[in-house]
Parts: sequence; structure tokens; C-alpha cells
Amino acid sequence: MPGQPHILIVESRYYDEVADELIRGCVATLESAGASFERREVPGAFEIPAAIALAAAPGPGYDGPSYDGYVALGCVIRGETTHYDYVCGESARGLMDLTVNRGLAIGYGIVTVENREQAMERAGVERKNKGRDAAEAALRMVAWRRAFGHQAD
Repeated sequence: MPGQPHILIVESRYYDEVADELIRGCVATLESAGASFERREVPGAFEIPAAIALAAAPGPGYDGPSYDGYVALGCVIRGETTHYDYVCGESARGLMDLTVNRGLAIGYGIVTVENREQAMERAGVERKNKGRDAAEAALRMVAWRRAFGHQAD
């Protein structure tokens, strides 16, 4: 039987206060499950799918760790332009493409909201705790992959 999962958390720090709450919930859940993890930052939610794709298929000569699963954490708050729609849609589509086309175990923790209050409601550890939910989803998908004979990427 494989060991405890090794997870890569890819986090957008665009909204630090929201990111801090997402991370708290995610890390507590992974630690409670006995999973090992690493954290990497990206500029925004739009970059998360590319970061996971690069981590899942490193270049020649890479001798770092491989990951059993990934957690995508970030926040997109609606502004006055259509930029919100593109970032939300493309980050979600990019992650789903990686899941379906490459069989990656990804927990989706990008909160998409109208304002900062909604963001904190969803991210807050004492509230909806979407960081926890994303970590739990990643762990469940790792178990699903392992059930069908898949190991770390």
C-alpha cells in the first residue's frame, strides 16, 4: 500500500488576507490526514493551472519531488470590468482540463465572489473553510487515483 500522499499547494497571494485563511484551513486538514505537502505561490488565480501543469510534468534533469495531488487556492473578486469572468472561467477550465485530460488529483479552492466580505465568509476557517474543502477533495481524488493503480506524477 502506498504511503501518505505528498501534495503541492499552489496559492495565489493576490488577496493576502483571504489566502491566509484558505491556507490555514488547507494545511490543518492535510496535517490532520498525515499528508506531507509543499507550498508554492503564483501571482494570481489565472496562473494556477499552468503552475500545476509544470509541476506535474517537470523538465529534463528535474530531480525534485513528485506529487500525488494538488490543491489550488486563490480568490477572484468581481471588479468593474469583464476581467473577472475571464479569470474565473479560464482558471476553472484549466484545472478541469488537467483533471480530465491528465488524470491529476486536484482540489479546487479558488473562491469567486462579489466582494471581500463574501471572500472572507467562504475562506474563513471558522466559517465555510474552503481551504479545508479543497484539501479534502484533493485527498479523496488521490485515493481515487490510487484505487485505479496510479501513483505520483
